[in-house]
Amino acid sequence: MLLELLQCSNVSGLGNGQVGASMSYAFSELDFLKPELGAEYTGRGTHFSVFSAHAEQMELCLFSPDGKKEVARLALPKREGDIWSGYIADIGPGTLYGYRAHGPYDPKSGHRFNPNKLLLDPYAKQTAGDLRWDDALYGYTVGAKGGDLTFDKRDSAPFMVKGVVQDSDFDWSNDQAIRRPWTDTIIYEAHVRGMTMTHPKVPDRLRGTFLGMCSDPIVDHLVSLGISAVELLPIQYFPNDRYLLEKNLNNYWGYQTLGFFAPQARYMSSQQITEIKTMVRKFHAAGIEVIMDVVYNHTAEGSERGPTLSFRGLDNASYYILSPDDPRHTFDTTGTGNTLNVAHPMVMRMVLDSLRYWVGVMHIDGFRFDLASTLGRQDLEFDRQGIFFGAIRQDPILSGVKLIAEPWDVGEGGYQVGGFPHPFREWNDKFRDDVRRFWKRDGGMVSDVASRLTGSSLQFNHSDRGATSSVNLLSAHDGFTLMDTVSFNDKHNEANGEDNRDGHSDNHSDNMGAEGTVEDEGIAAARARRRRNMMATLLLSQGIPMILAGDEIGNSQDGNNNAYCQDNEIGWVDWSRLGDPFLVFCQKMIALRKAHSELRQERFLTGETSEDGRIEIAWYKADGQFMDDDAWNDPELRLVCVYVSASLNTPNTEKIGGLVIVLNAGGDCEVVLPEVNGIKDWGRLLDTGADDPFSAFRPDRSVVAYHETVSVFAPKGASEPPKNASPAERRRWFQFGRRRS
Repeated sequence: MLLELLQCSNVSGLGNGQVGASMSYAFSELDFLKPELGAEYTGRGTHFSVFSAHAEQMELCLFSPDGKKEVARLALPKREGDIWSGYIADIGPGTLYGYRAHGPYDPKSGHRFNPNKLLLDPYAKQTAGDLRWDDALYGYTVGAKGGDLTFDKRDSAPFMVKGVVQDSDFDWSNDQAIRRPWTDTIIYEAHVRGMTMTHPKVPDRLRGTFLGMCSDPIVDHLVSLGISAVELLPIQYFPNDRYLLEKNLNNYWGYQTLGFFAPQARYMSSQQITEIKTMVRKFHAAGIEVIMDVVYNHTAEGSERGPTLSFRGLDNASYYILSPDDPRHTFDTTGTGNTLNVAHPMVMRMVLDSLRYWVGVMHIDGFRFDLASTLGRQDLEFDRQGIFFGAIRQDPILSGVKLIAEPWDVGEGGYQVGGFPHPFREWNDKFRDDVRRFWKRDGGMVSDVASRLTGSSLQFNHSDRGATSSVNLLSAHDGFTLMDTVSFNDKHNEANGEDNRDGHSDNHSDNMGAEGTVEDEGIAAARARRRRNMMATLLLSQGIPMILAGDEIGNSQDGNNNAYCQDNEIGWVDWSRLGDPFLVFCQKMIALRKAHSELRQERFLTGETSEDGRIEIAWYKADGQFMDDDAWNDPELRLVCVYVSASLNTPNTEKIGGLVIVLNAGGDCEVVLPEVNGIKDWGRLLDTGADDPFSAFRPDRSVVAYHETVSVFAPKGASEPPKNASPAERRRWFQFGRRRS
């Protein structure tokens, strides 16, 4: 192979293993085809490879350590199967690089090659520098009469972020994947910056970083709460949106990915990507899994009028779905201007390689897929048997990690709750909406909330899916926090600069008498009780509970239900609320869930009866009789009473137990507890209306379900004090709590 040297420059130390202050860069005659894409350090040099089916020439650009000077530009000498590659000896970790792609600039045919634009390697493991917005970043001349059909000759390199060659070695100290069963999983959705920016015990230099996220105060809080998995909002590299910066805002949530292999630089306190590995290792040591929120449905390049930063310049017609009527335009099912063409084999490979990289190299335990319906689209329509799902299911690595779908996008037919195949779990917005509506006393909600308690079987009990298919949530990053759900009737997104037009308008919220923060003790007490009721409902339901960071301490966003651009006190968790008694309630509710396997079952409860007459689930009216059609359809009924025991498919235990759960969104009501499976004596485990909600006592068969409360009863022995309890402890155990908190 001929040496190809297009440009030589003087530079010192681009990376480890560099030679001298002056050197010439050339592709080695020892070049060989490696299967990996991206920049792979071999120990003696670096192999570069990138995919483009329609390019005519691909150039590798090397930069000075500060990224300001392009010191070499070399044409990749080898092309095989649309993969361009080359090997350079004696350069290694720390080398800054990018690509320039030559090919047709024919927007009407979907091709937008422009070698004046420096392109980020889709496989870059780290980024250097900030993307500084300038018109030179666009492949066309911004403001020109011909719009995106024009061709811009300005060099974008001075404004572009660069890739950094990496060495993946890291001392994991025998770190192992936890692989906790779904039945034992409790998810905590958090933002790296939002979780750490105001915590008084997180060191200032670590706030907003991976190391801050895994600092002792944060880990201790999660462990004490009982969390088993953190689900982090996007931590892959994303730039700030130009239009947000022009409004003195920025992309806080991070749903504009540009680098699918690189961690977000702003979350590192240094330039070492080992910080994210340290975070994962420390969470694992505490028994907490790490789930990444990933965005493979679109990129930060936007529509055809967006910038040329990576994929668009490398091969627009391959990486993006283009309009079938006019390939000049992108096809958009994501609301961001473009849709990644995951059905393309090489784009699919990039997504799978990215996922495997985060599992294999970064030890990530699972993924939540943003707008996952887009990933299942073939021929523009959702297909649950599509190639993306098939590729995941057959993959020996990815099929064994936690996979969660956001089961919708903004395209036609995109709402697919319940439509994803095993092993995917799904965010269930029906749970959120129905629980909110039930507790704000909407009529006719008994049947719906009963379905949510049992895992939303109508949506998920098919195709051999289990009762852990539904990820149940009361709130998430997108929408009202739990506190705001009981404090605001209307959204208040004025700070976003869109005249309060953005965000959902139908939040099923209820301010309970006054909008926003109140000093009225009655309203404050009512809000506290409703939060207890909603959290109790979440943790008493079959499926997988997910808690939004800060909900356990009453965090508010001042009514903003779309804080995507609020990297400030609006979007951050307010740790000054650590004294909220709700935190202790959440800790004890999670402990109650963990103590009772009836609440965490793998199989759906069908209501069948065993040969010996055993019942696994039954629904009752207040008088102790079974629910009938009239009761289920009564729009005024606001009480749900259910007995839940182990599934009939569960191997027999020494004794049959179970729980009676009573949700009462109405007024005080006398309830006759059932005699079921030979159990007739019940002890109360929970009453959300009591001063101490967990003060147990021995009731008669008839008890009062007080207005707007959740009560839980267990067989008498399960609620009795320990045999070695003192007389005083026994009195406290059986003492009634006050009912009007």
